Amino acid sequence: MKLLLRCLTHLSACAVTTIVLAAPVVKRGPVVVLGDSLSAGYGLRVDEGWVTLLKQRMHAAGYVLPVVNASVSGETTTGGMGRIARVLVLHQPSVLVLELGANDALRGLPASTIEDNLVAITQAAQKAGAQVLLVGTPLPTNYGDEYGQAVARAYQNTSRRTHTRLIPSMLAGIAPEAANFQADRLHPTASAQSRILDNVWPVLRSLLPNIHTE
Repeated sequence: MKLLLRCLTHLSACAVTTIVLAAPVVKRGPVVVLGDSLSAGYGLRVDEGWVTLLKQRMHAAGYVLPVVNASVSGETTTGGMGRIARVLVLHQPSVLVLELGANDALRGLPASTIEDNLVAITQAAQKAGAQVLLVGTPLPTNYGDEYGQAVARAYQNTSRRTHTRLIPSMLAGIAPEAANFQADRLHPTASAQSRILDNVWPVLRSLLPNIHTE
């Protein structure tokens, strides 16, 4: 009987140890934005872009995670595929905000190519332990409804295939009003940046690890 009790006690201790070791670990890496000129702040001062405003909003909300802007003006999904491995190793993000595809679409690349590239970038980030937020951008109307809808489906399909959250348009409520854009009619003005952040923030906040200041 005593031998049986000792065995049961030993098994219970092992079970407790297993539970402790299996406890989830919260990743504390930064939020990394991998985007193009819309996130790099083309035509704006460094302190005016929506990613800088994101840093400020996260700080005000008590989040201690840093924000890294890895966006490059003119970037395509192909360029993003070429950079993603280094970005992941260098920054080890907890959340990757993926805002690419607009330049591909402006060049008329097949929507299927845009989709496959976005899926590859997303899966690489997920494999590295990051959550991904996919952010889409609408095309100018002169590209035609058929192609615009195909590109929109590329974002939707990427979200479905990779089980990621999607913001269909970072420019919702901004486009196509000319007053919200710089002279090139492609890049939002400084005054529109807070509205971009308002489009991104609610979904992004739901993905942030619960790591706050005391």
